[in-house]
Amino acid sequence: MAQSHPVHGRIDGPIVIIGFGSIGKGTLPLIQRHFEFDAARLTVIDPNPDTHLFLAQHEVRHLQLAITRENYRAVLGELFAEGRGFCVNLSVDTSSLDLMRLCRELGVLYIDTVVEPWAGYYFDTADNAARTNYALRQKVRDEKAAHPGGPTAVSCCGANPGMVSWFVKEALLTLARDTGRAVTPPERREDWAALMQGLGVKGVHVAERDTQARRLPRPRGTFVNTWSVEGFIAEGFQPAELGWGTHETWFPENGHRHDTGCRAGIWLERPGAITRVHTWCPTPGPQFGFLVTHNEAISISDYYTVGDPAAPAFRPTCHYAYHPCDDAVLSLHEMFGSGRQQTSHEILDVDEIVEGIDELGVLLFGHERNALWYGSRLSNAEARKLAPYQNATGLQVTSAVLAGMVWALENPRAGIVETDEMDHARCLQVQRPYLGPIEAHYSDWTPLQDRWEHFPEDIDESDPWLFRNVLAT
Repeated sequence: MAQSHPVHGRIDGPIVIIGFGSIGKGTLPLIQRHFEFDAARLTVIDPNPDTHLFLAQHEVRHLQLAITRENYRAVLGELFAEGRGFCVNLSVDTSSLDLMRLCRELGVLYIDTVVEPWAGYYFDTADNAARTNYALRQKVRDEKAAHPGGPTAVSCCGANPGMVSWFVKEALLTLARDTGRAVTPPERREDWAALMQGLGVKGVHVAERDTQARRLPRPRGTFVNTWSVEGFIAEGFQPAELGWGTHETWFPENGHRHDTGCRAGIWLERPGAITRVHTWCPTPGPQFGFLVTHNEAISISDYYTVGDPAAPAFRPTCHYAYHPCDDAVLSLHEMFGSGRQQTSHEILDVDEIVEGIDELGVLLFGHERNALWYGSRLSNAEARKLAPYQNATGLQVTSAVLAGMVWALENPRAGIVETDEMDHARCLQVQRPYLGPIEAHYSDWTPLQDRWEHFPEDIDESDPWLFRNVLAT
């Protein structure tokens, strides 16, 4: 008997998916399952000829081209000529801000998973400050401030950034309940920030461990990952970046602040993919993660700021602490060791992975229970059963895109929004069936534990949760 899936709404007008890599391919069946729409008006834009073969077999219209700075207005303007529909941007090397602006001009709903620039920006921009996610995000926030309201455009709604911002709110409510506080879920940003401050949370790690593995070893000269290789390399070459909390008493020698915008973040003069931090996840316990820059590191610190952004009364430290699959770690070592990118890329397919999970959550630390990890522990085996064409990593992303689309349909005139600003309970209600076990784990671990006593480090024992102690030397 075929499994039935809830229909969350109807999309009138065209649906355009830009980009058909692992995430685009996994999002397509979720759109087909959960929305009513005219199938003849669904279009995928992607330059890959293999995409054409796949979509032809599934009777989905395909435009085999790349969206560029020169053609995006003409291509999307023709597809959305009637002024309605939904643009699902899952591509790399396209300007999220430009596409978002155009869609809002046309009266079209929009969603993406990252603030992406046009091709070449990550590697051709000499100014490291301009290459940060802080700078990219701030341009979107400036657009929101200049043009409030209007058609909904959901910015940065994947697993992370995206889903993890909803996990932060669930973790705060869990911590409040478990420490004997009677809390009604806040409705305003200011009240969420006050809740975090009142609970004594000093910061948040977006703590992830990907243990998915295949039977055969990684071929030398091939960058292997469980999601977009191009996306991972691009963000890995950006400067390491984090939201900077008010409890911090030390500042990195290679650190830089921002003079404009929300002031919530700092960046380091070092690529994120070779900057290590101490963190904790349920399966491995203590582990090294890479301090890869992500939008949520800034948006979460910004969202939970109390007081004047330039001199806040409270702000949490927040950053990604990512241990990718072992093949990706080896790929990074090879790439940075040789000083050049591999020419061969491979994304691990759901059918070639023989074991492992993607354990993705948020580690709230510094409070009276020390540390709380809250997140999804989705296995590849379960992902295979839940939806086609994606491994565990992909399904955590695509199900968040689905949830963001549902929210946008239900709130079509919300303007430009980040996931921190959305109804997290509604979004997780839509997404939860695809996330496997969602669990809360308390831990007494701190970054001061499990250090090598033979090699003294420059740490500060007055507060174990200072970034000085989290950063690995």
